Amino acid sequence: MNNTLLGKDLVSVDNLTQSDLKLIFAKTIEMQELAQTKGGDRRLAGKIMAALFFEPSTRTFSSFITAMQRLGGGIIPLNGMTNTSIEKGESFEHTVRVFSVYADCLIIRHPLKGLPLQACQYSKVPVVNAGDGTGEHPTQAIFDTFTIFQRFPTQKELVISLVGDLKNGRTVHSLAKLLAKTGILIHFNFISPKILEMPEDIVRSVSLYNQHISVTDNLAKKIAESDVIYMTRVQKERFKNLIEYNLIKNYYQLSKKMLAKSKKDVLIMHPLPIAAGEISADLDNDPRSIYLTDQLQNGLYVRMALLDLILRK
Repeated sequence: MNNTLLGKDLVSVDNLTQSDLKLIFAKTIEMQELAQTKGGDRRLAGKIMAALFFEPSTRTFSSFITAMQRLGGGIIPLNGMTNTSIEKGESFEHTVRVFSVYADCLIIRHPLKGLPLQACQYSKVPVVNAGDGTGEHPTQAIFDTFTIFQRFPTQKELVISLVGDLKNGRTVHSLAKLLAKTGILIHFNFISPKILEMPEDIVRSVSLYNQHISVTDNLAKKIAESDVIYMTRVQKERFKNLIEYNLIKNYYQLSKKMLAKSKKDVLIMHPLPIAAGEISADLDNDPRSIYLTDQLQNGLYVRMALLDLILRK
């Protein structure tokens, strides 16, 4: 397949086509086999990736670092941007310009929505959005979609329930938009308290593809019909009023008892971290739960695939 991602930025799922996804998924399967059989190779030797995380991260940061190292590339790892000239008052623009001289690609996470897109104006090299505030998280959406299709390779219709903080959750913003354009008929359940409903612009984007949308605050009512239950945490860092956060943080707590009437092959997913008990600990080792297994592992393989496609002819 023609590599349509070579040298390209990846800041939103809006720019991805079905052909792009097929390319990424094919490369992901290749990376999975490579990692499992040989651990990696040297195909990106001589390439440098700068991970500029203005907001702390565990999995996204570590998986990008691991992905680049497994492919033989070099890294500039900055998680939190402490001990850099940011602390002296250097502007975002200058920081991006500096690292685009040193590196062959920039992986940027920022607490403010739209900053990775803005970085594209300043950077001489490709920019990948690793999460921007309440905006998007495109690489997470890609490997979540890959994971879902890997488990349901032949189904033409799926019922996917996105649960929790849909207002602030950048993972569900990207995932809903990406799933909507895959060509599969998706019956979306947007499940949240009223104050954390999915933003209207995301609902409009999904609606453009004639997908089915149900909006409710009742998780229990939707469990039996769901093929995928995608839980999210209520994002404490997005609340100005901690009293409001404390009142809403435990609104949903998925348990084994609640899954008594679920489909046998239902997938329980979560972008992690689980921070307020939104999934009970006794589900961690349940075969239906894949947030600490397949979902997590596929994040590495997809990021290896993306780095290979963006950086290598």
